[in-house]
Amino acid sequence: MNSRVSLRLKLSILAVGLLTFTGVLIETSMNVTFPELTRQLGVSLGTVQWLTTGYLLLTTIVMSTTAFVLKKFDPRKVFVFAATLCFLGTLVCLFSTNFPILLIGRLIQAVSTGLATPLMFNLIFTEVPASKLGVYTGFASIIISLAPALGPTYGGIVSDIWSWRAIFIGVIPIILFLSILGFFTVRGKAAGVKDLKFDYLGVVGIAVIFTMILFTFDQAGRNGWLSWQFAGWIILSAVITVGYWFYNQHSDRQLIDFSILKLPVLRLRLFSYFSLQFINIGLSFVLPVFAQTVLNANASQAGLMLLPGSLIGALAGPYAGFLYDKKGPLTPLLISGVMITLGSLLFVIFGANLTIIGVAVIYTVVRIGFNFGFGTTLSDGSVQVAGPQKSDQNSLFSMMQQYAGSLGTNVLSVVISSVALYSGSKSSVINTAIGARFDFVIVFILALLILATVIYVNYRYESKKN
Repeated sequence: MNSRVSLRLKLSILAVGLLTFTGVLIETSMNVTFPELTRQLGVSLGTVQWLTTGYLLLTTIVMSTTAFVLKKFDPRKVFVFAATLCFLGTLVCLFSTNFPILLIGRLIQAVSTGLATPLMFNLIFTEVPASKLGVYTGFASIIISLAPALGPTYGGIVSDIWSWRAIFIGVIPIILFLSILGFFTVRGKAAGVKDLKFDYLGVVGIAVIFTMILFTFDQAGRNGWLSWQFAGWIILSAVITVGYWFYNQHSDRQLIDFSILKLPVLRLRLFSYFSLQFINIGLSFVLPVFAQTVLNANASQAGLMLLPGSLIGALAGPYAGFLYDKKGPLTPLLISGVMITLGSLLFVIFGANLTIIGVAVIYTVVRIGFNFGFGTTLSDGSVQVAGPQKSDQNSLFSMMQQYAGSLGTNVLSVVISSVALYSGSKSSVINTAIGARFDFVIVFILALLILATVIYVNYRYESKKN
């Protein structure tokens, strides 16, 4: 069997990966500029955070369509469309004069990222030999996992030196370079499934459900976790979710083949993948806010605080992929579960006495754990299905990975906001410190569940193969 990966394929993965990287980098770069944006654009922090939450939400919705898109359109056409939107959205953001125009630019970029991320993994899953799947997925996971942590560093430095608009100026050369590279290297044909019908109502249903879940947690931040508004939105979201499930069971159109969730290992890998990204994006939001509000750090310091963990953690991704290819999923996933649980526990224990250096050290532990598990979980999920269902698995994982970031940002920010309703203090320092500690507990619980699923899958399913 030929296990060689051509230079053209490597460059095509690089081009699509850089497009994904650019979108995620801008997303997380904006987080440290929120205080400046509230002053310049005259909006509240609750409004400006929709630059991140809205972006991630639309990216998630677009990703829900990619199982259809990748079966219907050739990869190069998808790439050219995504790269064009990325460039256009960047220009709109750069020259925006108010918040609505800036948000429109970010939403245009969201469509680009929503197409690029599944396309990158589709190239890997369909063209890379199985013997090298783990390594290449590990490299691809660096793109997704490194950008959220580099974003605050990049955004903090350029906004301190110049302004938040410099974030968009800095990525224009990257977009132009990758557009040319991808045009000449991205190849392949669509899966060409016959009689494929696009499920418009399915897209609307997913959009409504995901949006309602975010607004449900917003009610907790505004009115409290015990409020009737929060409870009412929970019930309404649950009813609509059940209705969507019923529709999906009886419709002749399929946005994603959700029947793949009947596979227990894939289902549990999806939970771990979702939880890892929830922790990753959630902490990349909470820690800079904590550093600036509680530790009196500036934007540059808050961003640089995450840089060591990002770089060290990035080295773990390809090595975890190598371990997966040679030894299977247990070793890298067990390392991941232990490291991320240990790091989360340290945040809980030392939450009241954290320093910039302390946060950087503990975050490094978490990042190593994250990178050992993120690509490996995706790789092991992909081998559970074959044929056209790989597009469904890719789309599902990409969609839930992106929504995990949106939900992580939303939930952890709401926890901090809701503290003011119960603490009786008007001090943002006190409320942020208390809220962050609650966030650390949530992250720790998720980390424990990730570790538990790794052990369970190995005991219940993997050990029986040997």
